[in-house]
Amino acid sequence: MSKAKRRWGDRRDATLIRDLDGLHFIMNIVYGKKTENEAYISQNIDLTAMNEYLTRLNYDGIDFKYTFFHIIVAAILKTVYLRPKLNRFIVNENMYQRNVVSAAFIVKKIFSDEGEEGLAFLEAHTDDTLESVHNRIKDIVTKERKHHEGSANPTEDAMNFFAQKLPRFLSKSCVHFLMWLDKHGWVPQALISDDPNQASVLISNLGSIKIKSGYHHLSNWGTTSMFCIVGEKEWRPIFSQDGSYVMHEFLDLGMTVDERLADGYYYSKSIKLLKYLLEHPEELEKPLEEEVSYE
Repeated sequence: MSKAKRRWGDRRDATLIRDLDGLHFIMNIVYGKKTENEAYISQNIDLTAMNEYLTRLNYDGIDFKYTFFHIIVAAILKTVYLRPKLNRFIVNENMYQRNVVSAAFIVKKIFSDEGEEGLAFLEAHTDDTLESVHNRIKDIVTKERKHHEGSANPTEDAMNFFAQKLPRFLSKSCVHFLMWLDKHGWVPQALISDDPNQASVLISNLGSIKIKSGYHHLSNWGTTSMFCIVGEKEWRPIFSQDGSYVMHEFLDLGMTVDERLADGYYYSKSIKLLKYLLEHPEELEKPLEEEVSYE
């Protein structure tokens, strides 16, 4: 995303949208918090092409295999880049255009009930492809799992400090002060550099723990206005007009968005683009900035 010269009213991470029409200007004021303006969109993805594509990518001896999650992350980043209204957020009754496209997700450091979770934050570049996204996810996951005995980033360190080191009344006061700073975009960058609630989209891969897709709320902390749940894969019949059928493997996605950012038509076209990219993953070999013909 191109970054314009900062003007009065802009934030460190985003540009104030100054040419809003009257309807959206008033909506930002009277419609309340982000969590009061959630819209849920579900989409099922046929994995036939993706499975064949992954088979070609995962040659014998590859040290970090490509997975459907890597394709989903790359596809969402490209969708947000090509559909810029998805990269907006509303804070303090103002609408902003984020300066960069980013995705965040949770990394389970050890697969156990007591296993710690790490925060992963991925900032996209205009020339990113599936390969570069895969390689950066590899670096993030490797780093997080090497630090399974302690925090791996400043955001986790800050949360642990407030929760474990300060008296409860003082820690709550500090957190409320940070929430006020967050409302104005003034939280020190060192504290939120890896905060998933500051990303364009927060992705949760519930399929990795054998849970189906579903709704997940947004958060009033931070600027993230899109939450994507990746569900468990399952086989379903595809019927023909004569009643015969074939079995295909499908994946369900659940998207929770702030409905104030765009109208239903814009969201519909955006989801159509995302579905197209996931069912034609070879398109992700092209840079994020390259347009896709999907209609």
